[in-house]
Amino acid sequence: MKRNWLILLGATVFLAILAGCSNGGSSTTDDGKKIIKIALSDDVNPPFLYTDNENNPIGYDMDYLAEVEKRLPDYKFEYIFGEEESNLVGLDTGKVDMAINWFFKNPEREEKFHYPKYEYGYSLTSLITKTDRDDIKTLDDMVGKKFTPMSASGGLRSILNGYNTSNPDNPLTIESMEHPSNADNLKRVDEGKADAIFLNKSTFDAVQETLNLDLKVAGIVSKEPIFIVYNKENTELADQIDEITLELTEDGTLSNLSDKWFSIDFFQDLDYINEKGFSYN
Repeated sequence: MKRNWLILLGATVFLAILAGCSNGGSSTTDDGKKIIKIALSDDVNPPFLYTDNENNPIGYDMDYLAEVEKRLPDYKFEYIFGEEESNLVGLDTGKVDMAINWFFKNPEREEKFHYPKYEYGYSLTSLITKTDRDDIKTLDDMVGKKFTPMSASGGLRSILNGYNTSNPDNPLTIESMEHPSNADNLKRVDEGKADAIFLNKSTFDAVQETLNLDLKVAGIVSKEPIFIVYNKENTELADQIDEITLELTEDGTLSNLSDKWFSIDFFQDLDYINEKGFSYN
């Protein structure tokens, strides 16, 4: 229901923006603030982004953006919800100024969009296995074992591709599938049809809350920096937000937000994160 609400809201907001553009609508507020259009993914991913009981968008991403907006008195943020690829098309064509959805860096996107210097958080990549397995904790343990199928593109696949580049004599076996389902893949592991799935921990937590499968986080593999992405023309805006992101990192604001939403400070090192025993939510 929340996802449907986001899709409906995204369509409504998008149509309103189109109508405003067709009527020569202003890009400033009544008090003279410049409007910055930000694309949010309607594929919610708690605790980065989801909705509360009143269907208001909440999460780490929203709190981060609120902190940024407070330090940019000349700007007003407006949010547009949509499917990720549509958001990126809108970003490329200038219909939105920036997009946020825990984006990794990859060469294809870096060619089309502007990435800032500083990350605003981290995605914790993990290996998910049956609860009774103790033989899989790292990617090295997956050599000769079976992963669930993955999309041929995307951040998670690029990590495994990088592993294979560094380990040509003992590569991981990766099966490709267009638009794989995380829920179906988790069921494959639960049913013993695959040894593990490589997945963001927050994604696993969200799906597992519904499915309640006999699975566990066997190990955190990496903490991947995540970024806002900008239209190529918005380098000045990106530089301003970059400075604020650095401030929020150095003054501990982002660490506090990480503790609030993840019950862990993911700005600390991977050893600390693994020592938590994956008990955080």
